[in-house]
Amino acid sequence: MQKVAFHTLGCKVNHYETEAIWQLFKQEGYERVDFEATSDVYIINTCTVTNTGDKKSRQIIRRAIRKNPDAIIGVTGCYAQTSPAEILEIPGVDIVIGTQDRVKLLPLIDQFKKEREPINAVGNIMKSRVYEELDVPAFTDRTRASLKIQEGCNNFCTFCIIPWARGLLRSRDPEEVIHQAQQLVDAGYKEIVLTGIHTGGYGEDLKDYNFAMLLRDLEAQVKGLKRLRISSIEASQITDEVIEVIKESNIIVRHLHIPIQSGSNSVLKRMRRKYTMEFFAERLDRLKEVLPGLAVTSDVIVGFPGETEEEFMETFNFIQKHQFSELHVFPYSKRTGTPAARMEDQVDEEVKNERVHRLITLSDQLAKEYASKFEGEVLEVIPEERFSDNPEAGLYEGYSDNYLKVVFPATEDMVGQIVKVKIEKAGYPYNEGKFVRVLEDTEITEEKAV
Repeated sequence: MQKVAFHTLGCKVNHYETEAIWQLFKQEGYERVDFEATSDVYIINTCTVTNTGDKKSRQIIRRAIRKNPDAIIGVTGCYAQTSPAEILEIPGVDIVIGTQDRVKLLPLIDQFKKEREPINAVGNIMKSRVYEELDVPAFTDRTRASLKIQEGCNNFCTFCIIPWARGLLRSRDPEEVIHQAQQLVDAGYKEIVLTGIHTGGYGEDLKDYNFAMLLRDLEAQVKGLKRLRISSIEASQITDEVIEVIKESNIIVRHLHIPIQSGSNSVLKRMRRKYTMEFFAERLDRLKEVLPGLAVTSDVIVGFPGETEEEFMETFNFIQKHQFSELHVFPYSKRTGTPAARMEDQVDEEVKNERVHRLITLSDQLAKEYASKFEGEVLEVIPEERFSDNPEAGLYEGYSDNYLKVVFPATEDMVGQIVKVKIEKAGYPYNEGKFVRVLEDTEITEEKAV
């Protein structure tokens, strides 16, 4: 039996696509082995969001070649899309395929076996107008299922290379989305995470159909779906209609990830972001009105070219005032090929790092404050795995609907189920809880009634 091993760098979408590529190999009778094992085929799914992403991708490719010089080495993903020639210069790389046509991977392997010549199968992504169907009926991870609903992005923010790696926005056929969501629920998943390159932009290229309608249809048509999470949504995509759907829904969770990137209008303009801070604030207020207890997490880029101390403090104060529940803080890093990399007045590394630390400290403080509101409350948690800090203690970790990490005594058979847990000690990075009971399938989720 032929063996295949995967290594995925980068975002949730890449992880989803690796699972989809694995399905193709599985159908051909391959056995999946660990990336550190000796395999007949290695597939590296690359990331190019920063120059470091490129470098890491190259390191992993070389590692696979060293592991088994006779193996077939296939490289896919965003770095493969933007720089196929650079990858093919690495001796030992056999097939490069970008962020489309992944269904051709197995025929390409057969072609390589016959011809023994490296293959560059990367096409012009900017010409792609159709969403590439890649089905994932089940995941290697058995607790949370991702469901990719769209591809590409039309925004062209000045710091970002992704439109060049993923192409323009293309939405998945709503019927396919619903069909696959049902498959995932039937496979036992209680929670589905909607994901994409620009998730909330879903439907912008469809006639008379949009993201809010998809959310409604998923809830109405997918039987047995308990939790629906949106992996990320831009402020500009949180329409009144989306807010209305969230308000009425019984399954959309109390957590939204809304990337802010900066809390200063002048910086947002240089980034070519599609909103002002006034608009962002108004959307947050509306959301917190319809979903009391909502957790809002966000991404922030610190030290964007030209960022002054005043502009940084605008960001800091905005985040503090609006009580985000957790931040992913990134120092700005030049991405070759983007307008921001060519901007004057790049911010000094030391200044960047100092600002990053200030924001991380704020994020930790806000995360603790948010969690403390739920001390003594009973939340619904899906246990995912044994508590990694102390695997022997009979403790498991998982996430509540409002994205609090909870550690509590549980058993292996609870993994992937929804269980009621009382938060006994709030904290960050995790909360300590006490198991109350398993939620029966017949129960209607009570979150909205609370």
